[in-house]
Amino acid sequence: MIDHLILFIALALIAEIIGTVGGFGSSLFFIPIASYFLDFHSVLGITAVYHVMSNLTKIALFRQGVDKKVILWIGIPSVIFVIIGAYLSSYFQAKWLELFLAVFLIVLSIVLFVYSNIKLKPNFVNSFSGGVLSGFLAGVIGTGGAIRGIVLASFDLSPSAFIATSSIIDLSIDLSRSVVYFFNGFIHTHDLYLLPILAVVSIVGTFLGKKIVLKLSNNQFKKGVLILVFVTGIVSLVKNVF
Repeated sequence: MIDHLILFIALALIAEIIGTVGGFGSSLFFIPIASYFLDFHSVLGITAVYHVMSNLTKIALFRQGVDKKVILWIGIPSVIFVIIGAYLSSYFQAKWLELFLAVFLIVLSIVLFVYSNIKLKPNFVNSFSGGVLSGFLAGVIGTGGAIRGIVLASFDLSPSAFIATSSIIDLSIDLSRSVVYFFNGFIHTHDLYLLPILAVVSIVGTFLGKKIVLKLSNNQFKKGVLILVFVTGIVSLVKNVF
């Protein structure tokens, strides 16, 4: 039991560091890790609450880079559709959604990496579309940060602006879905002992991740985001196919 807990904490810390460096949160990496220790619905519940703490830490450390316009344009549809997705999470087969997400991430990250001159304009249509898709997927399968990460990366924001903006949007998403997951019965009292541990993990992991981010140029940061998205897509594809 103790060995499993130590392994869980170590892997969660790595996920938090990578999630900070990638700029789109730890849930993309934390969910596959937690799935080896908890059942799927427990993972959704604990991830949502944990991510609230994680995003509060990121907002505190990267608050100087907030882009208010993008927050509103992506955040509002994200909140609406994460509630819809969280409600429907009891009816969907997560495996097929995860497969779709994996293929989508692989293809899109390759295209944006190879054709690095492609940039989405940070306008209402692109922001709204990214918010809808990332919010819905976050509600149904627990993570939509990679979609939002790709959208924000193509907006060519600075690393601090990217992380701060993404974290505030993510915080509103996580607060919304936490409520829905609670009423769905996904947040279990026997898992709550993990939250103080994960609170410490979020602070330490974000702090270490920030040290790495500050050493990266805008271009290096953007390419790093796309590489992490690609690797995540591959891992998710392998997990669901095999």
